[in-house]
Amino acid sequence: MRKRSVGLMAALALMGCVEAPMPQVKPATRPVVAVQPAPVAAPETPASAAARAYYAEVQRGLLAQGLLRTDGGGPDTPYTDRMLADNFVRIALYDEYDRSGSSTVQRQTTSALRRWQQPVRVGLRFGASVSAQMRATDTARVGSYLQRLQGLTGHSIRLDDNRPNFWVYIVSEDERAALSPTLRAAMPGLTANDVSGITAMQRSTYCIVYAQSAGASGVYTGAFAVIRAEHPDLLRLSCIHEEIAQALGLPNDSPKARPSIFNDDEEFALLTTQDEKMLQMLYNPALRPGMTEAEARPIIETLARRLTGGDSYALAGIEE
Repeated sequence: MRKRSVGLMAALALMGCVEAPMPQVKPATRPVVAVQPAPVAAPETPASAAARAYYAEVQRGLLAQGLLRTDGGGPDTPYTDRMLADNFVRIALYDEYDRSGSSTVQRQTTSALRRWQQPVRVGLRFGASVSAQMRATDTARVGSYLQRLQGLTGHSIRLDDNRPNFWVYIVSEDERAALSPTLRAAMPGLTANDVSGITAMQRSTYCIVYAQSAGASGVYTGAFAVIRAEHPDLLRLSCIHEEIAQALGLPNDSPKARPSIFNDDEEFALLTTQDEKMLQMLYNPALRPGMTEAEARPIIETLARRLTGGDSYALAGIEE
């Protein structure tokens, strides 16, 4: 298991954040610019050093096998409108994990279509172990990726440090183990088992995201992603790509999806051309949160034909 996305169905209200009023300050004769020193990374612990060495070897091994491709797919990975429709159904309308019992079990289960209705405001947070250079690089990459996702979906998705409803934490082994209070404050619906899924994350799980919806509406209200700071460059970027995209409403993986990051075979590291089409389909107004497979399938098939050039007739919400 490489990456993990879990959808949480809970009837929870969003908690607002109220900013305190700013005090009135008499302007100075000359402007004063406060320069904040760059954060100094905390010393690396033995656990973090061991994780860094392990994941560096994982990345080297995958690259040596020709995996972690960054080309988005090509002539060797063709797909038809039927394949696109079937992959979308499996990835958007099924869950990888079953939370119906007392524990979270890896089992394919049917679900309804889910996506965001309100703007997605991503709060990016780093542990003290993360260097200033890595923070700057990751912030730029996340910001650029969010712009790409916004362009694909037509939905507002942006970095927002003041009012996040989608948290992305990049933290070390020791920092992740101490995240329990932060997790519970950000996602009140998490169970003890959910929290331990992050704080005691297995080495085989590279990164994880929880997405939360209100009741059975299929409308996402919050998300929380955790990415290991010890990952080498491409593995870390791969986690950024998959976890954010999955928490937009593509929570499952499928071994038949190719080219796709929603496939645990590690072939592709970054969002592919087929993944882009699935995101376009997901946020097309012809589909609605809460739809079942039976309700959505005819629309999905029409959208897939339209996006692959297989059909030109119009459906409400599809631009000609």
